[in-house]
Amino acid sequence: MGSRSAEGEQSSLADDYDALISTTDVELLKRAWRNEKAAPEILRFESDLINRVKGQIELMEETVEEKLSVGSDPLSVSLYQMDLDRTLFLLRSYLRIRILKIEKYMFHIRKTQELWNRLSRDEKLFTERCTDDLKEHLESSVLSKLPENYQSYERQSVISEEDDMVPEPRLDTFVLCRSKEYLTGIQLEDGPVDDRSKLFEMEPDVLYFICYKSIKPLVESGKIDLL
Repeated sequence: MGSRSAEGEQSSLADDYDALISTTDVELLKRAWRNEKAAPEILRFESDLINRVKGQIELMEETVEEKLSVGSDPLSVSLYQMDLDRTLFLLRSYLRIRILKIEKYMFHIRKTQELWNRLSRDEKLFTERCTDDLKEHLESSVLSKLPENYQSYERQSVISEEDDMVPEPRLDTFVLCRSKEYLTGIQLEDGPVDDRSKLFEMEPDVLYFICYKSIKPLVESGKIDLL
């Protein structure tokens, strides 16, 4: 009886440890990086998380320098350096992916309030500079030499009803994802919500290949992770 109790306690401690590890800032950054990498559109900038990670990176750099200065065990220094390099890679890759999306969809992002509000302050400044510079370049080098009906950088001609020259993310892209909890009532296709034939359920920790548009709100709320 005592043996079973001890085993149960060890199992509980292991579960608590796994839960703790899964919620560290590095793991949260890894989750944000995976989501950003897989999502066809730009997601909300994780400002609080990024600020905490930057603070941790500064602390890790100071720790490595201190250990080197006092001649600490090379293996210990190497382990700290590996953690530092891993965190730096995730942070740089996360920011780089966002910059690439901004460069690709900058005109669409700038005119769409929902997406614009997802950017950090620096990203907004970058988007404004990019769109202004590109617009000026297009007008001076190409558009000014075309007939008046074709001088828009957003539309093919004045008769176009939409901004058909502005690239937009494809929300109907299929993505690999995993739910953190049991979810039901997911609308797979456009149509009436009460149409039960188009509703879908997701089990926790099961991989699904599904249209991003169908799970977009659940990704934004953190209930679903992209892979």
